[in-house]
Amino acid sequence: MSELILSPEAEQDLIDIWAYIAEDSPVNADNYTDKLHDKGYILADNPQMGTVRPDLMDELRCFPVDHYVLYYREINNGIELVRVLHASRDIYAIF
Repeated sequence: MSELILSPEAEQDLIDIWAYIAEDSPVNADNYTDKLHDKGYILADNPQMGTVRPDLMDELRCFPVDHYVLYYREINNGIELVRVLHASRDIYAIF
């Protein structure tokens, strides 16, 4: 299995997503963050699946998961998940 590395920002993004969903349902929060992690591992095995985003950062790719977008870079044996952001966010202000 390929490696999935989380940047500190991506880790915090996932914590924030979990906390927001957990206000209504901790079980749903667990399930959804598990889903995001699972997609990350799929991308680690298939990093070319995402769309290239050189307008944001060199070698950056993105992949949508429901209302969120995984931003990542390919590394030697997988991916580094850079950010996990809601699709409505102003990504140009963030990157």
